[in-house]
Formats: sequence, structure tokens, C-alpha cells
Amino acid sequence: MSSREAQVLARDQGVDLVEIAPNADPPVVKTIDWGKYQYQKMKEQAKNRKKAREKQSELKTMKIGLKISDNDLNIKIRKIKGFLDDGDRVKIMIIFRGREMAHKEIGQELLDRVLAEIGDLAVSDSKPQFSGRNLSIGIRKK
Repeated sequence: MSSREAQVLARDQGVDLVEIAPNADPPVVKTIDWGKYQYQKMKEQAKNRKKAREKQSELKTMKIGLKISDNDLNIKIRKIKGFLDDGDRVKIMIIFRGREMAHKEIGQELLDRVLAEIGDLAVSDSKPQFSGRNLSIGIRKK
């Protein structure tokens, strides 16, 4: 139909006339409610942003001292398992204080114990490494 007829039809229906393909011969247009269209588009964008945030995993850090008690260690392991279930990556840091640096093997044993507890849930990103007074390793869900 002619552009004049399309404009009259859109005005009668109370909607807007939107050009879809301007390069076509004749140009293709569509009648839509522009406010409703914008609202739906905005809602869809918000939904996509929310979904993108959910997929993005965070890096959580769990610090453990050498003199930690068994019960406290079990609580930290339970917390690590919760982080992994949520899809987050976890960095486990064994912290050495004072003269504890002379006993790095104790820190390695503690790290091995933690990894053995969560071994069925996680896989390590890299091998354990010392940085300053910390022994750290990154893990993620299998």
C-alpha cells in the first residue's frame, strides 16, 4: 500500500509506523506500539544482564593458618564446598606466621589434607606455589 495509506491506518489504530527495511523497493514498514516495544526491549536487556552476572564466577579466597583446630578446619572445608557448589573458583591460602616458615612441610601437609577432603568436588588450576609467607593453590569445580 502507499505510504499515505499506511500512515492513515497507523493513526486510526493508535500505533506507530516503523520502517523495517529502508533499502527495499518499496520500503518495508510495520505498525507497532513504540512504547510497548521499548518496554519489552528494556526488560529483555535487563534479563540478559542478570543472566550474564549469574554465569560469571567469582574468585573466593579461604585463608587457613597452620595452628587451626580440626573443627575450624572442617568448617572452612564445608564453606569451600559451598563456594564450589555455587560455581565459584576458590583460592586456598595457607598462611605462615613468624617462625612457621621454617616448617613449610607442615603447611604442605595441611594443604594436602584440605585437597583430599574436597578431592571429589574440585580440580586444581595449578600446582601449589609459595608467594611471600603464603602457600596458595587455585581450585574449581569438576
